[in-house]
Amino acid sequence: MALQYTTSYIEDSLRLFYYYKKLAENALNQVTDEQIYALLDEDANSIAIVMNHMAGNMKSRWTDFLSEDGEKPWRNRNREFEQPPATRQTLVLLWEEGWACVFGALKSLTDADLDRTVTIRGEAHSVMQAINRQIAHYSYHCGQIVLLAKHFQHAQWKSLSVPKGKSEEFNEKVKAGQASQP
Repeated sequence: MALQYTTSYIEDSLRLFYYYKKLAENALNQVTDEQIYALLDEDANSIAIVMNHMAGNMKSRWTDFLSEDGEKPWRNRNREFEQPPATRQTLVLLWEEGWACVFGALKSLTDADLDRTVTIRGEAHSVMQAINRQIAHYSYHCGQIVLLAKHFQHAQWKSLSVPKGKSEEFNEKVKAGQASQP
């Protein structure tokens, strides 16, 4: 993610959300449909389960973000871990719907909104705290998606950042203007 200087917390947060969304999608694009649903063990989550959970969380947290509790009564969190959508296409559609809620809510905010109070599971948060909470939550799960995809692809994996053992070569390319920071 190329750093662009900003003093806007909202703008910076949007960039982070876009970055993690793209990171997970680049990992997803490297795995087969079968691998999306594969479990490492009986207690593990598949890529599909993680994505389904994230989509449910995003819809709940960001729908009517400023006016309703982030844990909506219509959400069934437990079900998100039990039965993900049966196809990649349906899963990606839910994923996109979730992210649309995130980006729609964030783009409607101004810096004046940052000290407003919102609730998540009845607990008060400043808007800034709520955004930080979700950046941490989504980056954690995007990391899980990347880890699982990398595990399933092992030798065929195409690095999403600086490949192992290539830091010096990459740094030289950055200095020469031939590459940008991941």
